[in-house]
Amino acid sequence: MISRRIIRVKVMQTLYALDSFTQPSKPGEPVRLLQKQFDQTRQLLTYILHFITEVARYAETDARNRASKHLPSAADLEVNTRIAGNQLLWKILEDTSLKAALEDDKVERFLDKELVRKIYLELVNTPEYQQYINAESREYKQEKAILEFIYTNLLIGKEVFTSHLEEIFNNWDDDCEMVHQLVQQYLSKPGSFNFQLMVSAEKMDFAKSLLNAVLDKRDITLEMIKPKLKNWDPERIATLDMILMQMGVCELLYFETIPPKVTINEYIDLAKEYSTPQSGQFVNGILDNIHKDLVRDNKLHKVSFKK
Repeated sequence: MISRRIIRVKVMQTLYALDSFTQPSKPGEPVRLLQKQFDQTRQLLTYILHFITEVARYAETDARNRASKHLPSAADLEVNTRIAGNQLLWKILEDTSLKAALEDDKVERFLDKELVRKIYLELVNTPEYQQYINAESREYKQEKAILEFIYTNLLIGKEVFTSHLEEIFNNWDDDCEMVHQLVQQYLSKPGSFNFQLMVSAEKMDFAKSLLNAVLDKRDITLEMIKPKLKNWDPERIATLDMILMQMGVCELLYFETIPPKVTINEYIDLAKEYSTPQSGQFVNGILDNIHKDLVRDNKLHKVSFKK
């Protein structure tokens, strides 16, 4: 479920958090912080999926509320609840792994029911919704499209919802693109995620190894980076740039299965996305120079840092 690119982002975020500590981290604390990063991503993901289902299911709540009026109108008694029977919706609701994650993460406590109601009322006034409820048959493509419409146009596409996420989840800014991709993947194939194992054992080993390599080999990586900085003052370089370069050097030196070109390209992209506008070119220049030196001196042997 979680790609190596996302792994690198989580390690980067953990190292950035550790850099802000005023005291040395305690034994095991870096790995605990890394696990917390993954837990926060899962919580954000499960909450968004839960919110989508709550908007779709509000049709039944709306129908009950309007029918229970003292003098309900004909319109009150004819609320269309077709979306509450959406096939894709029920696949999501019956996903045992998601249900367990919702319980574990206790995301129901974050739910803004008034916001659910407002978004549902906005939904029912859209042409897309009217077309959906007036369809003569249920086709999977249409069932999927309406849930994707709710997510893309009424949730992620609206500042009121993204502001709501920002208030609850301090990792929203960092994780929004990543979680957006995961939501889209899940809606394409509900029930396909193991929420109890967001990160496979192999990828978690990679994450821990990368984190520990950067921490354990800091003196070695800085010794290789600093001579390449020329007129740059190491103390004035963006913290994220320095972290990304250390991660890149560790991959060049210690991760046997990752080709150097892949490593350099990954960290260029991360620098562009998470650091300053000039960071991509800067990180590229430093890592490329270090790589050339390692090749020239026949030192690119990639032996695990643990050895």
